[in-house]
Amino acid sequence: MGLHDECGVVGIYGAENAASLSYFALTSLQHRGQESAGIAVSDGDKINLHKGIGLVGDVFKQNHFENLKGNISVGHVRYATAGGRTIANAQPFLNTFKLGSIALAHNGQLVNHSDLRTMLEDFGSTFSSTSDTEVILKLIVRKFIENGGKLGSGKTDKNEQLFIEAVLQAVKEIKGSFALCIMTEDLLIGVRDPNGIRPLCLGKIDKGYIVASESCAIDAVNGQFIRDVKPGEIIIINKNGLTNILTNDSLYSDSKKEKQTCIFEYVYFARPDSIIDGIAVQEARYKMGEVLAQESIVDADVVIGVPDSGIGAAMGYSRQSGIPYVTGIVKNKYIGRTFIAPTQAEREAMVFVKLNAIKSDLAGKRVVVIDDSIVRGTTSRRLVEILRRAGAKEVHFRVSSPPVKFPCHLGIDTPSKAELISSTHELEEIRREIGADSLAFISLKGMINALSSCGNGDTGFCKGCFSGVYPV
Repeated sequence: MGLHDECGVVGIYGAENAASLSYFALTSLQHRGQESAGIAVSDGDKINLHKGIGLVGDVFKQNHFENLKGNISVGHVRYATAGGRTIANAQPFLNTFKLGSIALAHNGQLVNHSDLRTMLEDFGSTFSSTSDTEVILKLIVRKFIENGGKLGSGKTDKNEQLFIEAVLQAVKEIKGSFALCIMTEDLLIGVRDPNGIRPLCLGKIDKGYIVASESCAIDAVNGQFIRDVKPGEIIIINKNGLTNILTNDSLYSDSKKEKQTCIFEYVYFARPDSIIDGIAVQEARYKMGEVLAQESIVDADVVIGVPDSGIGAAMGYSRQSGIPYVTGIVKNKYIGRTFIAPTQAEREAMVFVKLNAIKSDLAGKRVVVIDDSIVRGTTSRRLVEILRRAGAKEVHFRVSSPPVKFPCHLGIDTPSKAELISSTHELEEIRREIGADSLAFISLKGMINALSSCGNGDTGFCKGCFSGVYPV
């Protein structure tokens, strides 16, 4: 617990009720961002946008959809990393011109957004936010103009082709992690970064297509999953159907990038019912729990998982070890990430509000508790307190990811290296700090083996938070 992914995106083409479908898709992606939500939709002539601070259900009311009619849409839920937590940084971003508009939603984080922003400002671009997403949008506009495209010149096949070329050129200049959904009045484009760090997948709906961060969003609108968008791939959906461009091809790139999906998608970020790059998330968590049991078995009476992302690993640990799995901990699902306590003491106390122990499962028992990660150590210490208060005789802490020693600059909200407990403490020091009777993390090799056993063998992983080596 303690790591947060930046956001989730969805794009829909060819549905009469595109905005409504986007609403349901975003609700299924709510776990990826709980600070703001937005939907832009085209009626064929113009793009209308509604966005706000809060959960999807708080931002959108029935009357909002009266102004969101059309068959093309892009939507977004956000957890802030680059840029502050203000309405100005809520997505999608929309640029409206005399006779044309562009809307864009982005999951990820650029590492060169400051340089690009300075360059664009030198060319006369102005910005209304501090978000790197607006930098991508303005860069596309700049490329479009340089190509000879005429904003406000109306819908022509030539203008559309020039816009697609502008997207391709902009994508080659941005560096970092990104999954993009981009739309004009009559065109939807999906883009995944050359390393495939952030997830993006493609599905079929009744009369069109859906592009989304996770396959659970496709399921939410009764769509049919087609496949994952490939690293470096641009999906183009318009009146002619679906086409694609691979920016990793030698025609567009000097060298083919290695696929490196963010490994924490499987540990924590993704919903357990999603499939990412051929790996079923829940199966991956089962396998990580099994490997954790093989590497660090302990005599105990029960196994419990920290809700929600620790549960799959706990079930795998139980299955491998033979130690019975019990619920043990209940999560208050009405306390979200949107709550901001003003002091550190109050933030730590929130753990007692969010989680509570089931005493009948734990009293007098030797307990193995499985969590997905240890970041600062604060939550882990409070968890051990909760379990001991419920009468646990012993508390053995097991973690289904290796020690997080390095911050992420590719779209995950992580503390500085000095705040990461595994960066400044040895294993025994961490055990004493959190108050557990024993502590063990899964090995990086064991984790990779667990994931590889679930997939099709062609998925590499970004492991920067464990190793300090990043793909970008």
